Amino acid sequence: MPEEVQHFTDLRVWRMAYELFLALLSDVDSFPATMGASVLAEQLIRSAASVSANTAEGFGRSQRKFASSLDIASGEASETESWLYKARDAGFLTPQVAAPRLRTIVDLEKMLGSLRRRILSNAAAVREEAADYLTGTNAPDGPEMPE
Repeated sequence: MPEEVQHFTDLRVWRMAYELFLALLSDVDSFPATMGASVLAEQLIRSAASVSANTAEGFGRSQRKFASSLDIASGEASETESWLYKARDAGFLTPQVAAPRLRTIVDLEKMLGSLRRRILSNAAAVREEAADYLTGTNAPDGPEMPE
């Protein structure tokens, strides 16, 4: 039986995104000191940082808001993937360094999508159950209302 997730750091997707961010921080240190490389490095780090940040931000919120945060994190992951291609093709990252980073970001995109779908599915089930409870025969008797 899987352990219960009590904190965003318990999420495998958050841990992977955070580890990728740390790896990329190290990677960009080897970029040349040119304006183009600096801009690319900054964008790469910002988008990578946003994947774990948005996952963490949405964690303690409602299911709908968490799903929305995961959607944003997924977009940031796609942006990170795009910056990784640019860094590789510009020669700032070797193919040997870029390949595992790209595999990780693609895996993160899949995981974020899967988690978002599961949360939305669960939220729909909760809404249906709540609607049945509030409007169906299971609704509790409320206080008497004055006429």
